[in-house]
Formats: sequence, C-alpha cells, structure tokens
Amino acid sequence: MTIDQLNALGKEAFVQRVGWVFEHSPWVAERAWPHRPFSSLADVHAKMTSEVTHASREQQLALLRAHPDLGARAAMSASSANEQAGAGLDQLTAQEFERLHQWNNAYKQKFGFPFLFAVKGSDKFQIFAALEHRLNCDPEDEFLEALRHVYRIARFRLQTIIDNQPEERL
Repeated sequence: MTIDQLNALGKEAFVQRVGWVFEHSPWVAERAWPHRPFSSLADVHAKMTSEVTHASREQQLALLRAHPDLGARAAMSASSANEQAGAGLDQLTAQEFERLHQWNNAYKQKFGFPFLFAVKGSDKFQIFAALEHRLNCDPEDEFLEALRHVYRIARFRLQTIIDNQPEERL
C-alpha cells in the first residue's frame, strides 16, 4: 500500500489496516487518523507514537500490558508469534524456556507489565541479556524504555504495510 492509498482510506478502513500495529490497541490508529495526510511512513509512525505519548498513563499501561510475554507458549497475535519466531524464541530449550519464564514473571512483578523488546534483528541471547539487565532498572526509566520498544515494534509493523518509499517527499 502506498502512502497516498493509506491517506485515501476512511477512518474505519484506516483503523482496520493499521490499528493492529500497536498490539490490541486500535485507539492509536483512531486518534492518528485525523492527522492525515501523512507525508511518509515516518510521518505515520510519528503521528501514531505521538498519540501514545500524549495518552493517559493508564492508556499507556494498558498498551504495554496488551503485549504477550516473550517466549510464552500461549495464544498471541500472529504478528507477535512471527516476530518472536524470527528471534528463535519458539525454539528454546526447556532450560531456556524456564529461565525466560522466571525472568518474565520477576519483571512483571516488579514493573506491572510484560518485558517488551523489539526482537527483529536480535537473537535469544541478546534478548536474555537485555531482560537480565533491565530487571535492575528504575521503574520510571523502564516504563519509558518499554514504550520505546513498543514504538520500534510499531515501526517494523508499519513497514510491512506501507510500500517502501523515500522517507521524505518533495
């Protein structure tokens, strides 16, 4: 889909097309739609992330909580499953799965939301190292870091929808 085609969509069709890029949170697309026309993929992403940035803390927390645990062997969206499989999280040994499960639980207990990591381009060792490190972070810093990863995930997902075009249009 080109940026012009995306701009031409009505609100309902726009939300249908891009509402999933922020995990189970179509409200982000609904709020970004009035900011059309978008000039580029980067502009769509910036407008959508701005809506999250300006949302209430409760809405942001709900967005974070909408994501599945990394490596979870439970139902998750197809996009999350594919992203995690790309990082090898669907092929963990029993020991790795148990360690990840324990760290995920410790993380959720400490921060109140699942560990979020934009896994594209990473492997399980990088993800494990990040999780171990981030377990020691300050809660407010970690909340902001989790949102940054949600923004990266959304960017990767938008790239699967919008045709690759120059970032800036003349």
